[in-house]
Amino acid sequence: MSSGGSGTDVPWLDHDEMAAWRGYVESIHSIQADLEDELLGSHGLGVGDYGVLVHLSEAPDQRLRMCDLAGRLRLSPSGLTRRLDGLVRDGLVAREPAPDDRRVSLAVLTPKGRRTLEASAPTHVAGVRRHFLDHLTPTQIRQLGAAFTALVAKRDAERGVAI
Repeated sequence: MSSGGSGTDVPWLDHDEMAAWRGYVESIHSIQADLEDELLGSHGLGVGDYGVLVHLSEAPDQRLRMCDLAGRLRLSPSGLTRRLDGLVRDGLVAREPAPDDRRVSLAVLTPKGRRTLEASAPTHVAGVRRHFLDHLTPTQIRQLGAAFTALVAKRDAERGVAI
């Protein structure tokens, strides 16, 4: 395979690398679509919104600075604003000024947001098992966990992200 005439030498993927990459891309899109359909169908909540509720539920006092939440979700500030608008409108999340610095905004999980998360979590976890974990051996699960943890740590270190 050539480099496409760009003049650069590209280290093309070998058979095993291509199989790993394509398998990842094809499976993640399919699994995410299935999880999205299940959460939307059962709870009217998309996977992205579910992720916001999860991060807030795990935070101290169930609140995070907006910039920290954006970093955890890998969203730009404007992307987070758009994501939160519907959650705020639905009463699942509130925006509040930080008590120690009124210039800083916090995203806060509301009681309704907590109830929604508690109601939707079993659907999500069952979907993760059905569409992903049930197809793997315990060894494969451990290996994938280690591989993805290493990838995230490496990419975060390259970006100077401290999460």
